[in-house]
Order: sequence, then structure tokens, then C-alpha cells
Amino acid sequence: MALEPGVHPGTLFSGGGVVDRDNTSGLKTGALDPIVVFANTNGVSVYYSNDNGQTFQAYDKGRKQIEIPNESRDPKVFWDTARRRWAMVAWSDQGGNGVNVYTSKNLLDWTFASRYSAPWLFECPDMFPLPLDGRTGQQRWVLTSASSQYVVGSFDGTAFRTDWTGPQQMDLGTTHAGGTFYAAQTFTNTPDGRTVQMAWQGGNRGSTWTGNASFPASLDLVTTPDGPRITRTPVAELASLASETKTWKNQTVDAARGENLFAGVKADTYEITAQFDVKDASATRFGFDLHARSDGSADRSVVYDTAAQTLQGKSLKPRIGKVELRLLVDRGQLEIFADGGRYSLSDNVDFDSAANSQGIRLFADGGKAKLDSATFTRLNTSWGTSQSTLAGNLEGPWHSAGGSWSDVNGGKRVSTSGDGFYISASSGRDAVYQGDITLDSARAAGLTFRANASGVGYTANIDTSGTVKLWRPGKDIAAHSTPITAGQAHHLKVQTNGARIRVWLDNGSEPVIDASDTVYTGGLFGVNAYDGTATVQNLNIGTGGFTAFPAGRWAARGGTWTVTPAGLRGNSAQDGFYLSDRSGGDFTYEGDLSVTNGTATGLTFRAGPDGVGYTANVDTSGTVKLWRPGRDIASYTTSIIEGRTYHLKVRTDGSRLRVWLGEGSDPVIDATDTAYADGLFGVNGFAANTVAQNLEVS
Repeated sequence: MALEPGVHPGTLFSGGGVVDRDNTSGLKTGALDPIVVFANTNGVSVYYSNDNGQTFQAYDKGRKQIEIPNESRDPKVFWDTARRRWAMVAWSDQGGNGVNVYTSKNLLDWTFASRYSAPWLFECPDMFPLPLDGRTGQQRWVLTSASSQYVVGSFDGTAFRTDWTGPQQMDLGTTHAGGTFYAAQTFTNTPDGRTVQMAWQGGNRGSTWTGNASFPASLDLVTTPDGPRITRTPVAELASLASETKTWKNQTVDAARGENLFAGVKADTYEITAQFDVKDASATRFGFDLHARSDGSADRSVVYDTAAQTLQGKSLKPRIGKVELRLLVDRGQLEIFADGGRYSLSDNVDFDSAANSQGIRLFADGGKAKLDSATFTRLNTSWGTSQSTLAGNLEGPWHSAGGSWSDVNGGKRVSTSGDGFYISASSGRDAVYQGDITLDSARAAGLTFRANASGVGYTANIDTSGTVKLWRPGKDIAAHSTPITAGQAHHLKVQTNGARIRVWLDNGSEPVIDASDTVYTGGLFGVNAYDGTATVQNLNIGTGGFTAFPAGRWAARGGTWTVTPAGLRGNSAQDGFYLSDRSGGDFTYEGDLSVTNGTATGLTFRAGPDGVGYTANVDTSGTVKLWRPGRDIASYTTSIIEGRTYHLKVRTDGSRLRVWLGEGSDPVIDATDTAYADGLFGVNGFAANTVAQNLEVS
């Protein structure tokens, strides 16, 4: 989740975002350009990411950078090239529907510039320039509403103006919230100069989601006898999904003969382009039945009425006696383009993907229609081979070998009655392989390696019986008895060196299993679960992970703690602790800490197994604080920003407790307290997503 209620402040309604490639905001902290997004209602708040959108922070604690006293939402920000500054349109109901226009040099400080009001201009506005007929120097500005209505005019950097008396309709679908085309937004200022649009198709829904995105379409502005009009053309990159093509030329579609030129074509996701010569057509109607069945039924028919000159009941006049169609068919989704992109109709259809429902019929009713040409193209998935919620560096495509595997916010979840495997395309012989395993109702789950496509190989797992086990089919190679907690993430790491196989649990310094076996020398990486449900996350090959002082097994006391190549990640609704088994009295303890989102994170020391002890933390309210349960011992006021990494160092000498921030030579806290003389080392998070790394004790 990019922006999550309860984690990020504000009303997280729709908005817009930009890549701040010139760092006009000053929010950049590393090598990557900030992504800056805008949301909230009755005003505008700013959120930003410095890790390519993996995590987002709220600027100024989410306080509104623009206050709008009326009902408002849906800020859209764009770069105004002519004035070299940013501009924004935001819908509000001030005196009726309309947009407020704001300008900014830095994306953070905004100045009200003007207001454009119109009865049709309701929510989710967009505004962008397009060259008329592609000509340099003939730039026009387009202002759109959520329902795809638009007007064309000019923008002088302050105000939008048009001489149009009413809007045009960009798409002919059902253009209301929950309909088949709504709240479209554009990608502008692209490297190749295209303006690319995608819309929300809310008519497609499942049990846990609502709506899909429309196919990306390039927008152009062309001259017509009625004035400038927008055209929508599917992006050329769709060709990269093509896997099979069939073509037909100079054919007659005859209702009397009842033949189907597309007989034998079976497809679920595809594209059809066709040109018909209608000058002498005797057919009253012609078109395509999509997802057709042998009983004559179909999930949707795309019909051209020759007498009414309509396509799907919408006006489409022939050009020089020709009608050209382009159909894009996806699961739950149909988009129709015609007339060089002037005709665009987006639809949601409950297509039946069963094998006996994937036919296509080209038909004519009441006579003949001449087909000049047609092309069928099968479209493969656009999702690539990576995983949407399973983090890690293993290559795809992945496949299941037993069990039902599904995407959840915390990774990949399996439900299986016996052994279930999920296998990547990555393979290896000697490697370090690690990941986070959570047993829900499953008896066991773990890391599979040196396996074949069916999962036959080695598995190192955790078992609710209280065991870490290394096994292969037919043999339990080694086991280690230790408590395993259901519902809690446990980190497993495996290292293979020839026949030697070692297994680590929960970031301990020493392996809990050190064994030898020679049956499998190489193979695929994956995961396994047995008899129930389990969740896996952060599957990585390599030595990167949580770097910390030598210790045995770490233990969670509140919160969720997982390991990525960036370090130890924590998620805690209130206080959460992750504790080592190493203890000390007088020492120096230091590490790198970051609050990704939320309140605070810190170094815990002299603690009991429940985390009760001292904690020195960084708090995004603007403090470094030394505390123990029941008492804030001392604090130091300084700016602490979400997403930034801070180095904390603690030194204890009897009752004297000192805390350093960064590389400063002097402590920012120097206090005394006698409550705890010694105890465990660990980390703490409070109401936050956190990262800890490079923990050292001396």
C-alpha cells in the first residue's frame, strides 16, 4: 500500500503525483528523484517517496499546504514548461462545480491563481497541453472532468480560458463513478512527448477490489469541421504483448451462408482490427460476437448498424465508405476504438474465460458486408514475471506445485492440505538464501532450494511442534528443537557450500543446523508449506540483510519484524520490541535507525525479555528521547524526518546514561537513572514502520 489510512495522515482520496527530477522541492535524500504526490480533502497535503515509491512519507506531518474552505478533493499537479513552475487544478464546490488553479516553484508552497467554474466540471479534473494536429507552436490546453467531458482553450500560467460554450465527451462508455470510464488521469511531460491517459473502470470488481485501469491511450488533438477534438489511440507498446497473429483480406461476410471467418480462433485476451467497405453493404448489421459459444450465445456483441450509422448505438459515420474498428479484449474489459481515435468506448464485460466460451464470431445480419481486412492478435499478460506483493530478488516466472498461492499485503499466502511448493525461475548451487516465514494454521513452512520444478529438493522449515528441520523427500537430515510461534514472522537463512548445508533462525549469529548431504547439488529456489495456511515474504539470494552484533536468536515482543537487504523492518501499532539474547551492564551500543512512517524507533538496552528497560529513540515529533516505562528521563529537541536514517549511540556507566545523535562529539542527552542495572539489547518501534541496521555493542 502506497498510502494507508492509519499509517499516513489525511483523507487519502484520489489525487495526482509527479517525479521531481530537478529536486525543486528539496525533498531528495539519495540518488533517486523524489516522487511527490498530492491528496486529502478540503485542502491539499503532500506526500513523497525517495525509494521509487516503495514507501511514502507525509510532508510536514500531513498538514494541509493548501486550505480550501469548501468541499474539495482530487488535486492534479503538472509542469508548466513556459513559466518553468508547477501548476495545480483541484476540484471544489465553491459556488458550484469548478477547479481552483494554484502555482508553485517548489511543490510545497502554493499560491492561488484563479478559478474556472462550469456546471459539468465535477471532481477528478485534469489539465494538459496538446499540439493541434501535431504542429509545433499550435499548443492548446485541455481541461477535463471525471466523466471525460472536456473543453479546449488556453492557459497563461494563471488562468484557463475557453470560448467553448459546452464540453465534448472523450469516451462513450458509462462515465460515472463505478461506471466503465471515470476519473481519467494523464502521464505528461514524458521523454517522447506523448500524453498518455488511463481511466478507472469501476464496473469490473471482485470480492476485495473495485475497478481496473483502462488500456493506456495516447491523446492527440485534431482539427475537425466542428472544431478541435481529442483522439484516443492505444499505446504502441501493446505490440510487445503480441504472441500470435492471423489475418484476412478481401472477404465477404454473408448472412445467408452463415460462415464464420474466425471459426477455430479461441482466445481470452486479444486485439481485433478490421476495416469494412460499407458503400454497397446489404447487411443491416455486422460485427463481432466476443467470447462466443457453440450454442450461439456470446458475452458481448460489437455491432455496427448500417442504416443508423452507429457502433454500439453511438454515432459513427463511414469515412470514404469505410468503417474501421479496433477492439481490445481483456478479462472483464472491452475497449472499442474507431474513426482514427475520435470514437472511444470503454466497457466492462463479465467475460467467461472457460475454454468453451472463448470463441469469436464475425457476423452479418440481413445481407452481405465486405471485409477489406482483419487482424486477430493474441495478447499475453502485461504483468511480467515478477511478484506483486512478494518482495525479494528471485526471478520469475513463478509456478505452484501444490497448494493455492495468493497475493496478500504481507507477501504470498498459501493454503494447502499437504505439501505445497511455490517455485521461482532462479537456480543455484552454492548460495545464501533467506526469507521470512509466518505459520498461520500450517504445521510447517520453509525455504526450498536445489529443487526441481515439482519442489523435489531440500527444504529448511519451521514446524509448530517446536522444530527447525532440514529435509528432503525420504529423509529428515537434521533438526533443532526451539519454540516456534504461530502468527509471528520467523527469519530463516540457508547457506550451501557443496555438501555442507547450514541453517540460521531469527538472525542468530550461529547456525542451528550444520549438516551434510550429497543428493542434490543444484536446482531452483522456492518456498514450501505443509497442512494449512502460511505466509512468506522477503525471499532473497545474497548476504544482505540485518547486520548486528554477535548474538543468539532474536525474539519479537510486539509488532511484526522482518528482514530485507536494507535491514530489519518493524511494524508496530503501539510499542513493539525485537530483542537479542545478549545482555550487558556497561557498554557502548549504537546503530542506524529510520522511521519510515509513524512516530518513533530506538535502541533498547538493559531490558527484560518483555522489553521493559531503557530505550533511546528518535521521534518524528522532533525529539531524541531517553525513556523507560513510566518515565521520560530526558529529551533533546531536533528535527527528525520520516524516511531519513539517524545514527544513535548509547553509552552506559553505572547510573549514567548518555546518548549521541549522528557523528557529534558531545552527547545530546546526559542523564542518570538507577532503575535497571543490566539486561538485553534490542530495538523498539512505536506506532511506526521502522528500519534498523548496523547494530554494534562494545
